[in-house]
Amino acid sequence: MALHIGGVDLESRFFLGTAGYPSPQVLKEAIAAAGTQVVTLALKRQLAAAGTPNDFYSIIRGSGARLLPNTAGCRSAREAVTLAQMAREMFDTHWIKLEVVGDDYTLQPDPFELVEAARTLVKEGFEVFPYCTDDLVSCQRLLDVGCRILMPWGAPIGSGQGLLNPTALRTLRARLPGVPLVVDAGIGSPKDAVQAMELGYDAVLVNSAVSQSHDPVKMARGFKLAVESGRLAYEAGIMARQEMAVPSTPVTGQPFVL
Repeated sequence: MALHIGGVDLESRFFLGTAGYPSPQVLKEAIAAAGTQVVTLALKRQLAAAGTPNDFYSIIRGSGARLLPNTAGCRSAREAVTLAQMAREMFDTHWIKLEVVGDDYTLQPDPFELVEAARTLVKEGFEVFPYCTDDLVSCQRLLDVGCRILMPWGAPIGSGQGLLNPTALRTLRARLPGVPLVVDAGIGSPKDAVQAMELGYDAVLVNSAVSQSHDPVKMARGFKLAVESGRLAYEAGIMARQEMAVPSTPVTGQPFVL
């Protein structure tokens, strides 16, 4: 079943980041191997590095994927709103991945500035994809100001630690059944993507685990398969764990005499 998110239907549930690849060619090949339909771009960092994101944008346009600009590096609601407005003008999209950093060590989102920025951007017609923690109350506040999608972290950005608090993520999924949820940040390997999808999350966004691997193209392919596998397992219904052994083949009546 297709994923309906941000007003569009997507066949792929694997979103891919574009930072840190060894070369533009490797990025291009990784996007193709991932089969992704959504890629992110950190506008602030691209402008600081090269003055223009046109090289990256041409790769993305050539792939056919939708662009999800993000406000990575912003530390206040005001700064994030300004960058989002720039992204809409540059890329002609009302989609924005909203990031507002609250701590330089963990890069944890600032829940107060994040809500304030989301409130403003929603009023301006943006489809806001807020990068947030796995705190239920913070997530509810984002929904209260008009966000229709949430992107809770699995672990600090770029840490590769996997899903540190699956209980909190499971609670979010249970309490917000109709909200598209995308695990963003901290995923280290395809097994983490499988776990997120088995919890019932709608998609995962991965950057460093692909771009920093020894073979980003092959790793992108691995994540593609992991996301598909985890989603199929969730839809099929995973068997309940048992405290003790249960015979897989039931025996009734008299045993066979051989």
